[in-house]
Amino acid sequence: MSNAMFYWRHLRAPLVLFVLLAAVLATTTLDISIAHALYFDEVQSRWIGAGSWWANELIHHGGMWFMRIVALLALALWAATWARPQLHVLRRPSLYFFVSVVLSVGLVGLLKTLTNVDCPRDLTEFGGAFPFIHLFEHRPAALRHAQCFPAAHASSGYALLALYFVFRERSRRVARLGLASGLLMGLVFGIAQQARGAHFVSHDVWSAMLVWTVSLSVYTFVFKARLWNPASSQWESNEVSAAAPRLPVDGTVDVPYRSGTAAGS
Repeated sequence: MSNAMFYWRHLRAPLVLFVLLAAVLATTTLDISIAHALYFDEVQSRWIGAGSWWANELIHHGGMWFMRIVALLALALWAATWARPQLHVLRRPSLYFFVSVVLSVGLVGLLKTLTNVDCPRDLTEFGGAFPFIHLFEHRPAALRHAQCFPAAHASSGYALLALYFVFRERSRRVARLGLASGLLMGLVFGIAQQARGAHFVSHDVWSAMLVWTVSLSVYTFVFKARLWNPASSQWESNEVSAAAPRLPVDGTVDVPYRSGTAAGS
């Protein structure tokens, strides 16, 4: 399988789901309805997570520092591979993970400064001063420049999706766990921010897709869908055969044909 085919194979399903969700959220008031139903206390006219310890200190500030530490540990591991030859096998995986996390969060952060979209808590619908404007609608120049889209904090949680590509050449099970951890962390970070009135669901949907696209693109085109050297690895794996000369892009193993051996024998 070529790198281009691998890229499309891993992009198409998330892309279809993203287009459907993003289109619905961009053309309806579903964002507002969800916020009212789940995160905004109509009686007290406040966001349920606005003054809470779990949303502000634990998930927002604590989560931010957790992801910074994780990224720095990956960078430190990469640096250590140059001092300790026995760690050489971890050089490409650790560098890929660091680059993917930084680029993912950096891209979302950059877009936040350019898109000019309000936070839910700033809208008149929730006691703020600004009108709700759909994502692709014209925004009056008289309004101040807003910086609330996409969701940057959720993107730092979704950045763990890169773990899927870190482990996919080693173990499908561990790779799926990495995928699940990225989805779970992104959802937790995103829900906390929605509870604070910082983002709508649509903001998180865009962040998740951007992070997946960056992680996939860096893995496929920068690292050529190869992070591990099967011949030098001492890790136990259920996908890599020591006898196989290479690991194909699709994660399967080339098995040499032996004449005189029947299939299934």
